[in-house]
Amino acid sequence: MATFKYVAKDQSAQTISGKIVADNQNDVIEELRKRKLIIISVSEVRETGFKDLSFGGKSVKADDLVIFARQLATMVDAGIPLLQGMDALQEQMTNPYFKSVIASIRDEIEVGNSLSIAFSKYPKVFDTLFISMVKAGETGGMLSAILDRVAGYMEKSLKLKRKVQAAMVYPMVVISMAIVITLVLLMKVVPTFTGIFASLGGELPGPTKFLIGVSDALQHYFIYYLGGAILLYTGFVFYGKTENGRYQIDRIKLKVPVFGDLLTKVSVSRFSRTLATLTQSGVPILASLDIVGKTCGNKVLEIAVNNVRNNVREGESIAAPLVKSNVFPPMVTRMISVGEKTGEMEKMLVKVADFYDDQVDAAVSGLTSMIEPLIIGFLGGIVGFIVVALFLPIIKISTMIQA
Repeated sequence: MATFKYVAKDQSAQTISGKIVADNQNDVIEELRKRKLIIISVSEVRETGFKDLSFGGKSVKADDLVIFARQLATMVDAGIPLLQGMDALQEQMTNPYFKSVIASIRDEIEVGNSLSIAFSKYPKVFDTLFISMVKAGETGGMLSAILDRVAGYMEKSLKLKRKVQAAMVYPMVVISMAIVITLVLLMKVVPTFTGIFASLGGELPGPTKFLIGVSDALQHYFIYYLGGAILLYTGFVFYGKTENGRYQIDRIKLKVPVFGDLLTKVSVSRFSRTLATLTQSGVPILASLDIVGKTCGNKVLEIAVNNVRNNVREGESIAAPLVKSNVFPPMVTRMISVGEKTGEMEKMLVKVADFYDDQVDAAVSGLTSMIEPLIIGFLGGIVGFIVVALFLPIIKISTMIQA
């Protein structure tokens, strides 16, 4: 993607200029023709200085998007015109790519397009949920409230995501360190003792023979083991990108002891909060369920939500097909059922989301406190076995000498 500056005349013969982010110049020309503009010039804007050195320049962080939504909501609520608001947001944005996107959105608004249409031209920055809510806000005349709601939703989703990442990162780091330490011991330390044992002669104990065998295998065939592991991982990744593969992997994830329960709670919380936010914002229920299915983060839940959507289209309630899916906990389906009967489903969904957010907090704390001693014990067991296996022959020789 590149930024192009254009100069053109509109239908009233007034000269206008602006910037568009596109893959090439032809795409810019085509876009300007769609706007029924008479093109005078189109030229690529060359970024200079530190902008060329930015890492990951074509991505937008979730934090930047939250701040953007929150500040835009504040400006709209204060009565500041969108064009002026976009100018202010563009000036203070530090991400070069997001800055160019905001500039292009400003140009879209300047030629008469709505905010939701301008956002929809950048699906990698603004997801379907974001665009749908903004569109609902424009239609209902409450754009500032909807933008503020979007920002709140994104903040809570980001907070939840970081909690889960924190729970996963710690054990992965410790396990990786354990693997590295074990490999160093087997490939560097054990061979030193192997030479000593060979010079002493005699029959080695069983644990020592096993340890030396593993060490020899790693020394001679490590590159093959590493290559096999890489191929296995690559195949797993490709399989996970297929529809069936993603479904099977996500189904296994939900059944993994401890972690599966945590992932279920996260998915239920995301489902409840997303559906509540969309319906509160005035997005139609079928469109809301379609968006929720794509954003719940688990293929098993996505299929269940799609089935719910199909049943709702045929006139059924939301709670009944959720019960049939056998994916959502009974408390969730019962609260949704009560919400439908009392006309307060959004309120019930928010309560479910808040409840499961608290459950995720408790699960993460319990997981961290439980995994730490298990990993330490596992690492200690491996290192202890290596040390004992190495010193068994020495102890045996010392005993024979004393005898």
